[in-house]
Amino acid sequence: MLHFLKAFFGNTKLFLKEKDLMKKYLIVGLGNIGSEYAETRHNIGFKILDQLAKEKEFTFETAKLGDLGTFRIKGRSVLCLKPSTYMNRSGKALKYWMEKENIPFENVLVVTDDLNLQFGTLRLKAKGSDGGHNGLKDIQEILNTITYNRFRFGVGADFSKGRQIDYVLGEWNEEEKTALPERLERSAQLIYSFILSGIKITMNQFNNS
Repeated sequence: MLHFLKAFFGNTKLFLKEKDLMKKYLIVGLGNIGSEYAETRHNIGFKILDQLAKEKEFTFETAKLGDLGTFRIKGRSVLCLKPSTYMNRSGKALKYWMEKENIPFENVLVVTDDLNLQFGTLRLKAKGSDGGHNGLKDIQEILNTITYNRFRFGVGADFSKGRQIDYVLGEWNEEEKTALPERLERSAQLIYSFILSGIKITMNQFNNS
């Protein structure tokens, strides 16, 4: 009987631990550190995480390989990371915090800009290529997989040949600045849905919205 109880409660503790881990999430916003990049298209990942901080009333603090902030939503613990490694080394920071906090791979979401989508278009996917994005390329190489959750925010491609870098590192135009607040709020809602309802339901509800 004693052996049975030890086995039962031991397994129960293991189950509860695994259940707790499944309630931890890591949201990684891609961008470049420094005030000169703050309002650029390439930094939309940082900007969306700032929207979460505004709505959930938390602050970011400097930590290893990035700035971190946390909040809770309906029993889930969410870690928000803005890597300080610059865009093309984003994978190092993501992997470090995912492993340090024992966050399940399926509970990680990468937030990034996308030239292939019109401005303000939201697109959530569970896998895909890097699409020429240096941040996603590094994540793909570090994780050794193209199967990871990513939330792409469309920034459009209104630039002439050879001016791509100037465009993504350029600031929003006046029309985009006007539309951005609503798009940031919608982006935050997408992330909450990902955490609470899962990727499939969220894709159906928010993609291209």
